[in-house]
Amino acid sequence: MSTTKLYQSDVYTKEWDAVVTRVTEDGFYLDRTAFFPEGGGQSCDLGTIQIIDDAGASGPVLQVTDVQEDGDDVVHRLASYEGLTEGGSVRCRLDWARRFDNMQRHCGEHILSGIFYQECGGVNRGFHMGDDYMTIDISLEDEPTNPERTKPDIVDWETALHCERLANEVVWSNAPVSVFRFDNREDAEKMPLRKKLAFDEDISIVCVGSPDHAADCVACCGTHPSTAGQVGLIKLYKVEKYKEMFRIYFEAGARALADYDMKHDMLTELSNNYSSSIEDFPDKIRGLEQRAADAKGELIQLKRAFTEIECAALDEALASADKKVVVHTLEHFSMDDAFNMAKSYMGKDRCCGKLILLYSKPSTSYILVSDGEIKCGALVKEYANFYQGKGGGNDVSARAIFTSDENAALFADLLSKHLQ
Repeated sequence: MSTTKLYQSDVYTKEWDAVVTRVTEDGFYLDRTAFFPEGGGQSCDLGTIQIIDDAGASGPVLQVTDVQEDGDDVVHRLASYEGLTEGGSVRCRLDWARRFDNMQRHCGEHILSGIFYQECGGVNRGFHMGDDYMTIDISLEDEPTNPERTKPDIVDWETALHCERLANEVVWSNAPVSVFRFDNREDAEKMPLRKKLAFDEDISIVCVGSPDHAADCVACCGTHPSTAGQVGLIKLYKVEKYKEMFRIYFEAGARALADYDMKHDMLTELSNNYSSSIEDFPDKIRGLEQRAADAKGELIQLKRAFTEIECAALDEALASADKKVVVHTLEHFSMDDAFNMAKSYMGKDRCCGKLILLYSKPSTSYILVSDGEIKCGALVKEYANFYQGKGGGNDVSARAIFTSDENAALFADLLSKHLQ
């Protein structure tokens, strides 16, 4: 005995009584159900069932956790089936917020896909309904059905926004959304389908608008509102090249409004923080970015000038030093700044045959530099761990990082004595 599918005759059924026809380890079956099983890119309905005893008294309420098709039947799943008996009565309640969310989103996808076919000849080759957004994969295969349009080579952002506007015009027109059921392919193919049928019998065709002036017409087993106006809003997020197609990211219904609310609140807060109106905020940010770029350029010039001063001081120290190790402390240089300074000495005669220890005080780190005769990397590898240091490098340069100025000083003192 197959399940009577109430969602096929009335998608607005929210509560109904049913009889349990079968209970198995895999789930339970009802003589009739409005719970839509997962399929067609749409997640299943959820809700509750309440056991009704023989006297008509209400019993425990159980949460429906999953609904799937099983041939002509629909199997419902619970965390526990205790109390359910074959032939027993239950009262079912749909999670209507979840159902209507699915209806809005699924119908929004139909409308948008139909417009891409109408305006671009784009065939929907993939549909995903995720938690954060939906996607459709548009393949530019056919000629547009709109005679005023030519098939584009790509779906760019301008084209996508054009389709978004037309899709929302369908929503604003509150076009009817009808489901036509056919027993055979021949009759179903008389409808203005945007996609070829994949099966031969028990065919459901969803049509947005009238069949002679359809915004979309395609085979689908999902649930949809009775009018396009109930979708509320369709909003595109981005377009990206995907394989040989174009993936459209979008949202519809209450989720599109929630996304707008979140982003509007975020933009309002940011613009207020920068003492700007929302309209002037982009110009404000561009101005701040330019000022930051100018400041960065000035900083680079100042660093170069400061580095030249430090190099001059180091050259003087190298020329006058009578020891093999010369320590040069950089009070305000980061390790990267010290390394950039060290590049002028790596493997060069400018080292005067000595080992240079450039000490970045902010990072308690040394950059070791030599002309190559003194092996910098080997020294770090052999001695840095004596003082809780770590690092490495090659013959002409190395880094040694310490946990304190004291440990760094002990390392430098050890090298000075080692290389006397």
